Amino acid sequence: MTAAESTYARLIPRFADLRNVLISKNASYGGTEMNMSELVARYLETWNETDPAARREAIDELWAADGVYTDPMAVAAGPDQIDATIAAVQGQFPGLAFTLAGPVDAHHDIARFTWCLGDDLVIGSDVLVLDADSRISRVHGFLDKVPA
Repeated sequence: MTAAESTYARLIPRFADLRNVLISKNASYGGTEMNMSELVARYLETWNETDPAARREAIDELWAADGVYTDPMAVAAGPDQIDATIAAVQGQFPGLAFTLAGPVDAHHDIARFTWCLGDDLVIGSDVLVLDADSRISRVHGFLDKVPA
């Protein structure tokens, strides 16, 4: 093992410990404490919520008023457009649900995670960015697998 490899090998456990500390730090969120993994779970639940009033309530709670969702198929700015985008996806894939497809990787005010829709019909990954109030400010979505 070279000196550089040895140094890197010693740092990996330290980075892992630091990552665990950062992830365990809870962000103040709407008067409650919620970590990034919980926030991502609630974000995905919003995509699965088919009741328009409940979905909009969740969007208003989780997202900043000027939040923007962007993926290769859509750009949605603000709660109205985000809500309409989610409703459109639900209309395109009725009865299918989004699920988390692995761990949430987070640091500071940023999280990245992989999700799937249905039985791996669609697979993607999102990068979620929080604002100073720990609300979702931006989501940058990527589609890794889509139906032909």
